[in-house]
Amino acid sequence: MHRLLALLLIPALWTPGLAAQESERTGMTAEVLWSLDRLGSPVVSPDGTQVVVPVTRFDEDNESETRLWLLQAGKERGQRPLTVSGAMASSPVFSPDGRQLAFISKREDDDAGQIYLLPMTGPGEATRLTEIPTGASGLRWAGDYLYFVSATWPGLTWEEMAERIEAEDEDHVSAMAWSEMPYAYFDHYIDEARDNHLYRIPAAGGTIEGITQPAGLALPRSDAGGGDYDVSPDGRLVAFVVDSNAGGVYPNLDVYLLEPGEDSAKNLTPDNPASDTAPQFAPDGKTLAYERQRIEGFYGDQAKLMLYSLSGGETRMLHETWDRGIGGLVWTRDSRGFYATIDDQATKRIFYVPAGSGEPRAITGATDFGGLSISDDGTLVAQNQSAVNPVRIGLLNPRNGAFTRLENFNDDVLDQVDVGTYESVTYPGYNDVDIQMWVHYPPGFDPGKQYPLMLLIHGGPHGAISDNFHYRWNAQTFASWGYVTAWPNFHGSSGFGQDFVDSINPDWITRPYADVIAAADYLASQDYIDPERMVAAGGSYGGYLSSIILGKEHPFNALVIHAAVYDFYAQMSGDFAVNMQRFGPYWENPGLYQEQSPHYYAANFDTPSLVIHGQNDLRVPVGQGFELYRTLQTLGVESRLVYYPDENHWVLQRANSLNWYGEVKNWVERFASPGPQ
Repeated sequence: MHRLLALLLIPALWTPGLAAQESERTGMTAEVLWSLDRLGSPVVSPDGTQVVVPVTRFDEDNESETRLWLLQAGKERGQRPLTVSGAMASSPVFSPDGRQLAFISKREDDDAGQIYLLPMTGPGEATRLTEIPTGASGLRWAGDYLYFVSATWPGLTWEEMAERIEAEDEDHVSAMAWSEMPYAYFDHYIDEARDNHLYRIPAAGGTIEGITQPAGLALPRSDAGGGDYDVSPDGRLVAFVVDSNAGGVYPNLDVYLLEPGEDSAKNLTPDNPASDTAPQFAPDGKTLAYERQRIEGFYGDQAKLMLYSLSGGETRMLHETWDRGIGGLVWTRDSRGFYATIDDQATKRIFYVPAGSGEPRAITGATDFGGLSISDDGTLVAQNQSAVNPVRIGLLNPRNGAFTRLENFNDDVLDQVDVGTYESVTYPGYNDVDIQMWVHYPPGFDPGKQYPLMLLIHGGPHGAISDNFHYRWNAQTFASWGYVTAWPNFHGSSGFGQDFVDSINPDWITRPYADVIAAADYLASQDYIDPERMVAAGGSYGGYLSSIILGKEHPFNALVIHAAVYDFYAQMSGDFAVNMQRFGPYWENPGLYQEQSPHYYAANFDTPSLVIHGQNDLRVPVGQGFELYRTLQTLGVESRLVYYPDENHWVLQRANSLNWYGEVKNWVERFASPGPQ
């Protein structure tokens, strides 16, 4: 028995050009994916009439560029590029009066990203504001100042830092050394001698002023950006995130408050051992909001909304009993509430979240929304996407959720694409709990025939597959090969409540494994699935669970295992050591690691497996993939290893991605022939 949640037919989301001939149309191939423009988060002008969005394009030479485009949000519509071709541009921010746009770019004479200014009220070229040897990122414009983040050496002048960079480039020594944590984050090593500090410079030009350095504090080393700080409307206060456990193995992020120019800051969250992040001042300057997790060592813990009174110093938690995590916040202009992007039952929905009494209210329904930006007059701009439509930019009506698109990127490409349909279903998983699953059907799907199944296992595990357009694991691309493709949101997935997301800790196997096998059984019982042609594929945690499936009973003819955590002991070499902080290291709790590590199930491996890994993967180090492949080969199990020496946890370069899709396609077709029978 299953319950149909929603059947999303293509005409409701996209109407193909009438002039396109059926013979000219193609499926959502990997080549199509790389021909699409990729739109970033929009930024709306203070008066609500203009929107700037970063647009990234890729060419056949494996090169890319990101330009800023201007969209008109007033009565007239139109779009045009603002920045030059051939250079990268990011972090657009409007001046408070809307007359200028600041952004980060690295141009011909720049050794690192610099701040540029572009007039918005008339013609003119962008001019460079900074010459920072360590580069700028995380840009914000507040009052007369531009604030930015840069990874700098404490105690050195800008000139001395430039000399140090030049000397390091010329000494040809590649060694790196650490005496504390962290040493890496996902795809890059961290220079222990440098700290991420917050600075500001007058928009009219002048001396750069350190904000956090005088207080002896720094933003998190691992991944600092514009979301890690905010400036009060009057410019008198800065709130920023600090790892209070600097030098420790496990981070504890806290929110600090200081006045620019002062050498001391106040920790607003010293009593919470878990992380406090994403500070935002209310437009009226009376309140600071931030997000709080409460379970130490659990990154998937629901974030709760906290409000700090700047006058009285009181802190309160909002909507504590609301069983959803908070995120993607923007204050309403009246400071009475927020618009938020909420992970809600496999869909990213926009909610209105009151800052006082009342319950959060969903504004949007089907398809994913996010990337919110709000103007001084309350104009709300957002991203919208679905499994068959890449990101689009438009106006969002906060009263009824109506979305008015502002651009036509990708329409010419999609007019020639024949995509399938998809639906959301539920089925009984572990202990008969309802599990949500997206099911994608190939173009021209005929329910009277039988198709092979490609079951996808998402990463995380504490994330979810929502109604979005995935470039690296595109379900419609897999379906275009002639497969019914399914993504179950098994136990541990986010957006279904705190108990559900935490139900797999520390046992990462029992419930998700049962849910995935139940998904396969449910689909195999459908008349349109051929139970003799079933394969499964997963990456990251999905690769881990695929490795577990490899050693247990399952119905799949073959597996695709990408960036898998295969050996829990070896995972100590990564930037994330699974459940160590919360449930103890292996020398204290060896039984847990033996029960949960896939390599202990190797004696049962007998399923053909495609193993994929990247050298620069520091989240799941590459040795995990080689260890799994060597095990399979030693056991005589048919297997293939695809190794990318220049990729990380993800395959991000065009040529490599096309190769990746080709390898996966060739592998699954060997063990589950595509198309209806």
